[in-house]
Amino acid sequence: MLPKSSPRLAEVIKIANVIAKEYEREYVGTEHVLLAIQQEGAGGGAAVLKKQGVTAKKLRSEVEKLIKKQLEETWVFGRLPGTPHFKNVVASAIQECQDLGSPAVCTEHLLLALIKEKGCVAYQALKAAGVTYAKSKKDVAALTAEKSK
Repeated sequence: MLPKSSPRLAEVIKIANVIAKEYEREYVGTEHVLLAIQQEGAGGGAAVLKKQGVTAKKLRSEVEKLIKKQLEETWVFGRLPGTPHFKNVVASAIQECQDLGSPAVCTEHLLLALIKEKGCVAYQALKAAGVTYAKSKKDVAALTAEKSK
């Protein structure tokens, strides 16, 4: 049985859609989800990013640099950019939720999934910002413990 998703997660997906449109994309990619987690600001995912010193400006700058590089590579090599890893991230977020025994999929589960999805723009941006899976998982566990008090 799949866990339910939190209202905050639904809000992040809405924000990701808006961000994708701002970037003139016809899809929601991992980079849009990552920026949406940061922009929403109140969820566990944003709290973990803040705790690790990742600012909205730094994150957006890194994402834009990676997108620009991806477009330049596309032009030079004549190939289309890879499709987003969005479905993998959603499935991984559900698994993270279940592994942590959480009642609902939240932004912190989405963030953990983004950190694990190697090869996507969000992963590369998080890596460049110094965000690691191990540290983030520890921060999520601490956040979850605080919520349950």
